[in-house]
Amino acid sequence: METTIKNNPLAALLAVPAVDRTRRNHGLEHATLTVLAEKNRHIRLIGRSTPAGFHIYGHVSTQALLEAATEALLRLQGGEADLAVHPNCGTNFVIAGFAAAFAAYLGFVGANRWRDRWERMPLVALLSTVAIIAAQPVALAVQRDITTSGDARTLRISHIDRRETNGMVAHFVSTEG
Repeated sequence: METTIKNNPLAALLAVPAVDRTRRNHGLEHATLTVLAEKNRHIRLIGRSTPAGFHIYGHVSTQALLEAATEALLRLQGGEADLAVHPNCGTNFVIAGFAAAFAAYLGFVGANRWRDRWERMPLVALLSTVAIIAAQPVALAVQRDITTSGDARTLRISHIDRRETNGMVAHFVSTEG
């Protein structure tokens, strides 16, 4: 394993303790959001992970969040690693955005006048759409292999803090391990 990390800069980066913890918390965040959505398909929440845990923004009770996070953690530790990959992850949006931007750039190469650019708009729209579609499996793979981890290992929930500001509810789920 040590030789693999030395010869692979990405593996070395992912093994950095703060990065590893963030990836595991990101996986738990996704799993928690999935469990909450299984119980209430109309729930709208946003999450953000850190090495110390993860934030959940939106209207959810602290008790419901604790129950969902606990179930999610148990399911991850029970082998449901796919719960760590979420279709609405920011990773997906960033990769799709870059793919669409690159496709648009290619579509406009050589179009130096406004009229030329305008005439290429259908081509650029088509290229960007194809790029967004093609980016989906890539983004899911990046999530699975880089930005999240479904291997919760010894991760455990230590406590949840709740804040409410101007009607906006925010929780921080602290983790250890």
